[in-house]
Amino acid sequence: MTNKHELKRNKWMLNGFLKKKGYDWWWHSFTAKNSKDEEVPFFIEFFTINPGLGGKDVIYGQLNENKKNKKRPSYLMIKAGCWGKNKVQLHRFFSWDEVNISKSYPYEIKCDDCYASDVKLKGSIEVSKEDSINHKEYMSDYGSISFDLNLDKKIAFNVGYGASTIFRAMEAFEMYWHAEGIKTLVDGKIILNGEEYTVSKDSSFGYSDKNWGRGFTSPWIWLASSNLESNITHKKLTNSAFDIGGGRPKIYQIALDKKLLGSFTYEGCDYEFNFSKVFSGSKTYFKCYETNDKIIWDVTLKTKKNVLITHIECFKNDMLLVNYEDPLGNKKHNRLWNGGNGIGNIKLYKKNKKELILIDDMECKNVGCEYGEYDK
Repeated sequence: MTNKHELKRNKWMLNGFLKKKGYDWWWHSFTAKNSKDEEVPFFIEFFTINPGLGGKDVIYGQLNENKKNKKRPSYLMIKAGCWGKNKVQLHRFFSWDEVNISKSYPYEIKCDDCYASDVKLKGSIEVSKEDSINHKEYMSDYGSISFDLNLDKKIAFNVGYGASTIFRAMEAFEMYWHAEGIKTLVDGKIILNGEEYTVSKDSSFGYSDKNWGRGFTSPWIWLASSNLESNITHKKLTNSAFDIGGGRPKIYQIALDKKLLGSFTYEGCDYEFNFSKVFSGSKTYFKCYETNDKIIWDVTLKTKKNVLITHIECFKNDMLLVNYEDPLGNKKHNRLWNGGNGIGNIKLYKKNKKELILIDDMECKNVGCEYGEYDK
């Protein structure tokens, strides 16, 4: 079953080989409102890398001296910020001696005033302009943010045996994925650069997932939203959410081109598009590209039973070029477009022999979206 919550997959995965050559992160995105009732999309991520190499000091992979000596990064990084006209990404780093992470499940991270679990996010980041300019290894803008939020994860995307215990033990995939909350109700407060924002469950359109592994994918594609409205009935779809991700996954260093995983829970009914389930007849077709002012995604996912056609657009002015380094200290993604207020259309069909029967034609908003390829 696609919509299957599994906290065991949401635990911290950096053991064995991945302790010294691996990353694991928990990503959260949602919408908040300021005192003027203006909507602003936010994100918060707890990112861990190479804990087996760390100790009392943060090891920054982008520090020139560490690059020269091929010293790999090791830290917990908290990434937080927003998209839109005041877009910003802020980073705070902790050494491993400062961090306490549960080894089992449910996961729990504690470090100074920062905390993350399946039900709670709390913390703060402050980066001065001088540090942002003088410390490129921080990969951060400047500003301040604090947050105190509650999470209620309603709909999951469980990718199945591709991220199961045996495939994790075999370290078959370069990058793993589990989405415990493709529809997450978020509530609480955020203060960004002195301005307070309120997050309310009914208008948060929240999302929570995690990735872990040895490296990233290129191209890197992600689309997700739980703010859906039927163009046929003109009703809000309150028990629906979709999630699409992937690009070019690797199995034992063998790249599988144009492979995406997709899940769509439509008013409680689950539809899965999973290339790893070969007997489903899953096929993927996508085109992602830049115009002068937009990033555009055209994605079609098919199985023997269903078809999902997605068209999403997001203005570049509202997006960030999000920053990550991999476990070897390489920063290959330098044009990884990342946004939280994409808009578009999604159509869901069922197959009846050679005929396609439309289940619904939907407008989607507050779409989390990502696209980028490695530097050439």
